[in-house]
Amino acid sequence: MKPRPTAAAIALENAPSIDGNVLDDQIWKAIEPISELSQAQPNFGQAPSEKTDIRVAYTPEVFYVSVVCYDANPNSLVVSDARRDANLDNTDAFLFILDTYKDGQNGFIFGTNSLGVEYDAQVDNEGQGNFNQNRQQGGTIGGFNLNWDGAWQVKTKVGDFGWSAEFAIPLRTLRFQSGKDWGINFRRNIRKTNEIAFWAEMPVGLDLKRLSLAGTLTNLDLRSPGNLKLIPYALTRFDSDYTLPETVHDTNFEFGGDIKYSITPSLTLDLTYNTDFAQVEVDDQQVNLDRFNLFFPEKRPFFLENAGLFSVGSPGEVDLFFSRRIGIGDNGNVVPIIGGARLSGKLNRTNVGLLSMWTEDVSDKGIEENNFTVARFNHEFKGRSALGAVFINREGLQSDDNYNRTFALDGKLGLGRKARMSGFYAQTKDPNDRDNAHSFKLQTTYNWNNLEMRAGYTEVGEGFNPEVGFLLRSSFKKPEGLILYHLRPKKPDAKILEYRPHISYRGYWNFDGFQETGFLHLDNHFEWKSGNELHTGVNITKEGVVNPFDISRGKNVIVDAGVYNHAESQLIFFTNQSKPFSVNLRSVIGGSFGGTRFIETITGRYRAGDRFNIDATFQYNNFQLPNGDFTANILSTRLSYAFKPNIYLQGLIQHNTTNKLWAANLRFGWLQQANTGLFVVWNYNLQDGDPLNNSFIIKYTRIFDLVK
Repeated sequence: MKPRPTAAAIALENAPSIDGNVLDDQIWKAIEPISELSQAQPNFGQAPSEKTDIRVAYTPEVFYVSVVCYDANPNSLVVSDARRDANLDNTDAFLFILDTYKDGQNGFIFGTNSLGVEYDAQVDNEGQGNFNQNRQQGGTIGGFNLNWDGAWQVKTKVGDFGWSAEFAIPLRTLRFQSGKDWGINFRRNIRKTNEIAFWAEMPVGLDLKRLSLAGTLTNLDLRSPGNLKLIPYALTRFDSDYTLPETVHDTNFEFGGDIKYSITPSLTLDLTYNTDFAQVEVDDQQVNLDRFNLFFPEKRPFFLENAGLFSVGSPGEVDLFFSRRIGIGDNGNVVPIIGGARLSGKLNRTNVGLLSMWTEDVSDKGIEENNFTVARFNHEFKGRSALGAVFINREGLQSDDNYNRTFALDGKLGLGRKARMSGFYAQTKDPNDRDNAHSFKLQTTYNWNNLEMRAGYTEVGEGFNPEVGFLLRSSFKKPEGLILYHLRPKKPDAKILEYRPHISYRGYWNFDGFQETGFLHLDNHFEWKSGNELHTGVNITKEGVVNPFDISRGKNVIVDAGVYNHAESQLIFFTNQSKPFSVNLRSVIGGSFGGTRFIETITGRYRAGDRFNIDATFQYNNFQLPNGDFTANILSTRLSYAFKPNIYLQGLIQHNTTNKLWAANLRFGWLQQANTGLFVVWNYNLQDGDPLNNSFIIKYTRIFDLVK
């Protein structure tokens, strides 16, 4: 692998004009560009097919990056979406990551495409999360926070040369330690040739988030400009409740807001009052086809900022702190948040976080006033190692002996650049004084030279009860492992980009030694240079049912106690998502609980130019079991129209046949800084043809920068 590159940022006396026109700007012309990028795909280590010129500069208040993405055929640039934080993976795009603490672990990502989309995210733990084993939710979670929205701007220009972009990021938007170099890396996507190129070379299987392999940015003479922001909101909402004997119509006016103050350049205090999330998209509908809990991700902006700092455990399976427990009841009821405070950031090499929130009582739901407090610290050592602790407390404020507490230690040990060990140990305490109220996990990962390996063991005691956390399932012992290899054909004219053969296993045993789940997965992924992919797999499954349960959720299809051994086929295919029309198919067919199941999911996506996007997903679940047959289906349609990158209309329409529910969520946004602005939201729900709780909301929020 090539040595890590180094570049110098240039201090400016005069700021460049942020209009996207890099080639004609005399300030940029005077700076020597960074041009040496290398392909990660399709031809690893080779020079990209198109030239890229990058320049980095700063003034006492603003950090600047400019890029010229030369392209021999600018008319063929691929753009798919003009909304903020639109996915840039399948478009012509430029992104960069800043490791402002130079700790090799945490950073900020900024990116854009030729339309000037604002794309930003927070990264912690090098973006490494945990594989979520919930079959209803795939992928990796934790470590990457796309919902962080900073205050910055970008402008682009398209011409015969290709396209160019200028980024202007106020230093008060970032957190950094004065007097230190930064880690930095750049990525360019050239979609017509399916190329991805980096400045600091990334081994196959790794991406921009691997900060320990980033380059270094020197010559930074930065001081904190100070940061004090007031972010008030006002809203009017019209609610109709059709579930009561007599329909109730309500009109309410509310106000509240946040204050953000940087105590130091790397330590920020956030205060919030009457916290509101009216503009947040509703949850995706899910069907529970097993006997374990469903995971619904956090979408509320206040809790997503610096969420990685407070994350301890195994995300999606054993979350010791799950922020959805604050302000959302067990049945999805909204619990008003009075307000709270969050102190988060870094003191030298120690990450610190303190969160305290108060919620109102909801007497008709039996919910009293509560305080939720989380205290977290995590000290990072050299070599991708760290040691931390967390304390999580829920305290009822209207009765005695109503509390739940979690204590935990966690750590990671870097084994060079290629491998790492990690783990946690936790205990819970509540008035019931439960036995075996412990949980822990140990895991070792290796990712280098095209090879990924993972082995781990998780245990959750019978009395472990993190009420402010999330447990996918309770009381288990779980070994797991994965071996995956990225195999790339060496012939330049090969149509296949990569094969990914892999095998994984996970098993769950209860504390009586009875195996409740076994899942052996054998698969190979075929990825073509055209952007098409095919995944072929076989799953060998074992389900041990201790207590009978109704899998049909009300249709009286009972799964009896017993042991069920089966096999199933798994097939996934999707076409090039950079095309105006693309399709994603997923099929699982095989044995299930003594019978057969068919799970078929199809998603079609269509975009008209760079403004209109629509995708429709139909999930068909058919179970033919010894005690009966049933189907459970979900239809979901998302659509968006971007009048401009900061003005959009979005819709989400869902139908769940299990609950006989139709739900519509329509949102109009006129964005200003950092995802503030004007929002108009309409929610409409029908069950069995009858309306439920429906609302129409108008909300305006704005940032006032009190330090100039």
